[in-house]
Amino acid sequence: MIGAAIASPGHGDVNMDRAQVERDLGLRRARVVTLTTVGSGVLGTLLLAAAGLSREDDPGWTAAGAVGIVLFVVAQAGALYGAITPWLAGAVRRRLLVVFVVAAVVSVPLVGPVGAPEWATWGFLGASVIGSVPMLSRWWAAGPAALLTVAVAAGVAAWNGAPVRSQVTIVLVAGVSMAAWNALQLWLWGLLVEAQRGRAAQGRLAATEERLRFARDVHDLLGHSLSVIALKAELASRLAATDAGRASSEAAEVQRLAASALVELREVVHGYRAVDLGDQIAAVEQVLRSSGIRCAVALPPDDVPSEIARQFVAVLREASTNVLRHSRATWCTIEISQDEDEVRMTMTNDGAEGASPDRHSFGLRGLAERMAEARGSLRHRTDDGVFRLDVTVRTRP
Repeated sequence: MIGAAIASPGHGDVNMDRAQVERDLGLRRARVVTLTTVGSGVLGTLLLAAAGLSREDDPGWTAAGAVGIVLFVVAQAGALYGAITPWLAGAVRRRLLVVFVVAAVVSVPLVGPVGAPEWATWGFLGASVIGSVPMLSRWWAAGPAALLTVAVAAGVAAWNGAPVRSQVTIVLVAGVSMAAWNALQLWLWGLLVEAQRGRAAQGRLAATEERLRFARDVHDLLGHSLSVIALKAELASRLAATDAGRASSEAAEVQRLAASALVELREVVHGYRAVDLGDQIAAVEQVLRSSGIRCAVALPPDDVPSEIARQFVAVLREASTNVLRHSRATWCTIEISQDEDEVRMTMTNDGAEGASPDRHSFGLRGLAERMAEARGSLRHRTDDGVFRLDVTVRTRP
């Protein structure tokens, strides 16, 4: 009936890892809202179709109609779920769609005669089919699928001796209204998914650009130094047979240049690794907020010593990753304070899963050992679903 018109899902190429959706609180909520609004619209027409069962006098047709409606509802729910679940594989979506098409075809002989001619029982199922087409088909297939469904509704009405015009009107008005509403909901959901993918791509692009910048710096440094070293080494090789003293001088110059290049390379690497603590906290705050997590930050009035800041940056990266991967957090706080003897960083968040102290302590355990070497300490605990991480580094021996 409608298999040729909606043979391929319209949104099978919008893929996203499930963990990405679950980490983004705003995206999770938007998906729930989309499922709810789409489901509520479809439910209305299905309830009207089910009302036809009470108008059927033949118990046999009542039972057949009930079976047809249940099969249709289950298959349609699966197909709509697949359309709004971006981490499902395209093959799974297509199988769900095929099941829905089969259920729609089977519903015609099972539901068509139910409640006829007084009640357009299958007409409401037809309206639900039209309402689902924008979510399950390519845009170019929506028109042919809708026309085919209307033709089937007209045939069912003529088969039952019911007014064809009235049943076609029901299918068109209810179906087109539902289709417009569902298309709007799915369009908004698609925008949110694409925005999330864009943020992820932007993060990867920023990391790639930073690697390229570092590669250029290393190339500029080593390219010049190694060229000079190669020339000096070649000159020393040529002078070895004729002027041993000058050759020895050139060899010493090669050694000096190599040592100088090594020092410069270490300085470049150190500068690459050095990250401003304030900038890092601002970046973490932005990432958490974009994932729907409220973030409050409290910083000390004075700059944190660079060596301690470097230690805090490593902990901050690990802790923020744990918040996104291992919790259902809705809020997070980052507080840094310092006095004459020590600097402290405290990070807390809700939504901690379980109270096991080593829930995600593999990375934190390594950081704790690193902090111990830097005259510091790292402790963490979970109380009533709130995870707390305390880092302390002494500024004096």
